Amino acid sequence: MSGKGARQGQAQGQAAQARMTGYDRRMYAIMNRREAAPLYATAGRRRAVVVAHMALTALGIACWLYSVLGDERWATFGILGVLLPWCVATGVINGATRGLLELRARALDERQRAEKDRVVTRAHQAMMWLLLGATVAVGCAGLAGVEVEGLIFPVLFSVFVVHWLMPLWMAGLTAADEPVDEADEVDGEPVGV
Repeated sequence: MSGKGARQGQAQGQAAQARMTGYDRRMYAIMNRREAAPLYATAGRRRAVVVAHMALTALGIACWLYSVLGDERWATFGILGVLLPWCVATGVINGATRGLLELRARALDERQRAEKDRVVTRAHQAMMWLLLGATVAVGCAGLAGVEVEGLIFPVLFSVFVVHWLMPLWMAGLTAADEPVDEADEVDGEPVGV
């Protein structure tokens, strides 16, 4: 029975590979490159990259809001300075998750689709609490006499960006360690970690 199930699984995998477009195959190859593997080989390293990505995002949001609302031209250069490390951190997280959120559903197997659904659900739950916190904070600021109208745009923009990135952060934080091949070990220690 298990042999029949395995053959059916292989047939489904081959059918999914046949439906993939050239774009899907290129993206799959990019998301499964191993050059940055040492940066996300352990849970601690993945968490550090996610925290760095969060900090770079907050800095980018602050610079952008300051350049728009504060009319300071130098803040635009701050955004440009944050952009490259932010893109590198995004690539590392995507590599750690094997492109879980970037690949189309036809490029993912059943396990990956289930993992993607789980990550998106957890991200939406976290966003619900973040939105509640932002609502309470703005409400308290209004009750304290702060001019709330000036807070609406920065808060909404910040929450929008966090909502956009929360699934990526959640995927990076919850990604499991990859199994180590015996060929990749020397004296019981993983190579390159």
